[in-house]
Amino acid sequence: MQKNFSQYLLKMIPSIINYTIRKGEICLNIPFNNILPIVTVLKYHTNCQYKSLSDLCIVDYPTRSNRFELIYNFLSLTYNSRIRIKIILNEFQVISSITPIFKGANWWEREAWDMFGICFLGHPDLRRILTDYGFEGHPLRKDFPLSGFTEVRYSEIKKRVIYEPLHLPQEFRSFNFESPWKL
Repeated sequence: MQKNFSQYLLKMIPSIINYTIRKGEICLNIPFNNILPIVTVLKYHTNCQYKSLSDLCIVDYPTRSNRFELIYNFLSLTYNSRIRIKIILNEFQVISSITPIFKGANWWEREAWDMFGICFLGHPDLRRILTDYGFEGHPLRKDFPLSGFTEVRYSEIKKRVIYEPLHLPQEFRSFNFESPWKL
C-alpha cells in the first residue's frame, strides 16, 4: 500500500528528489523552494488529504554547509497515513511559510525562528516567542554557548533589571572529572 502510494506521489509531484519508507511512513526530501506547492497538494488532493500538521522540528548539524534539516510531519485521518517532509537549509536561506495553508504552523514557525534562526517568508507574525526580545542568538543551535552572552540581574542602584555581558574567567572555574558513583 505505502509503496504504491509513494509511486503515486512521485508521479503526481515531479519535483521530489527522493523518498524513503521507514516503519510504514513516507519521508519526502524536497528542495526548500517547493514547499508551498507540495504541501498544498498533500492537503487538498483527494487521494492525500493530509489535513493535520502534527509538528515541525529542526535538526542542527553545524559541521555541514547546509546545517539545518527542517522536518514537517503530517497526518491524514481519512487514509490513516503519516508523511514526513524533510528540507535541507543553510543558516541564510529563507523558506516560505506554510501558515496560509496550515494555521497551526504559526506557532511552530515562530519557535523555529526564535530557537534556530530559520526565517519564514510570508509569516504573519514572525517574532520571538520563547526568549526575550533583546535576546541575542538562537539558543538551540549547537554552536550557541552554554552560558549565553549576557547575565540578567536586578540592580539596586538603577532599581530595575539590567543586562550585563557575561564574563567567565577560566582560572576561576574548577572542573572535577571524577565520577561520584565510583566505589
